[in-house]
Amino acid sequence: MTAPHIRTLIVDDEPLARRGIRARLAASIDVSVVGECSSGRTAVESIHSLAPDLIFLDVQMPEVDGFAVVESVTAARMPIVIFVTAYDSHALRAFEAHAIDYLLKPIDDARFAEALGRVRERVRDRAAGALAQQLGAMLADVTRAASAPLNRVAVRDRGRLVLLDPRDIEWVAADGDYLRISASARSYLVRETLTAMEARLPSSRFVRIHRSSIVNVGHIAALEPLPNREFVVVLRDGTRLRSSRSYEDRLRRVLDALM
Repeated sequence: MTAPHIRTLIVDDEPLARRGIRARLAASIDVSVVGECSSGRTAVESIHSLAPDLIFLDVQMPEVDGFAVVESVTAARMPIVIFVTAYDSHALRAFEAHAIDYLLKPIDDARFAEALGRVRERVRDRAAGALAQQLGAMLADVTRAASAPLNRVAVRDRGRLVLLDPRDIEWVAADGDYLRISASARSYLVRETLTAMEARLPSSRFVRIHRSSIVNVGHIAALEPLPNREFVVVLRDGTRLRSSRSYEDRLRRVLDALM
C-alpha cells in the first residue's frame, strides 16, 4: 500500500533553522514542504489556508509563540505537530507527559528521523482525536507553568544554562526580537516576549514602566519627574529608563506598597 503523502509547514523565525528542517525533509519522498513561516501570526493564517498534515513549530518566537499558535487555531483543528525548542524546561516536561513530539535545537539527525517516523504512524492511523486531546492537555500544563511566579529564570550564556534569582534581576527590556535581562552586573539575551516575562515575574517586586521595559522596584534608586506625569527611573547600577504615563499608576502602587 502506498504511504500517505505528508504535506508539511515549517514555522520558525530563524531562516537557518527553517533551511535545516527543509534539508532533512528533502530525503523523504513521502513528504513535501507546502510553506514556510517566520512568525506565529503568519503560521495561523497558513494553517487555515494550506491545511498541512504536519507542522514543525518553533516554541520561542516573538509576539506570537508556538503555544499561542495552538491556542489560536485550537487543538482540535491543529495538524500533527512537532514542536522545536532551544530550551524550555516547563514545555519539555509537558511534551513528555503527554507524548507530544519535540526536537531540541540544535536538531539531532537520529532524533529527527524518530519523530518523523512517529508522524508517519499517526498519518496512517488517522488518530486526530487522540492528538487533539494530547495537545489540549499539554497546552493546559504549559499555561499553568507559565503563569506561576518564577523561582529561577533560566537563560543560556555561552553554551551554559544559567539560573537567575529574580531578586538579582535589575531590569528587563525589549531588544529587537529578544529580551535583555540585567542581573548582578551581567546582561543576558533571551527569546521571550515582554508580556510573557511580566506574567511570570513576581508582581510584588516587578513593575512594567513602559511598553518595552520592566524594573525590579527593589533596585530603584530615584525617580526624576518629567513633563506629562512621566519619570526617568534611575536604578542603583546607574541605568536610566523612561517610564511612560500610561504605566504611572502601576509604578506608584508598587512603590507605595513598599513604603
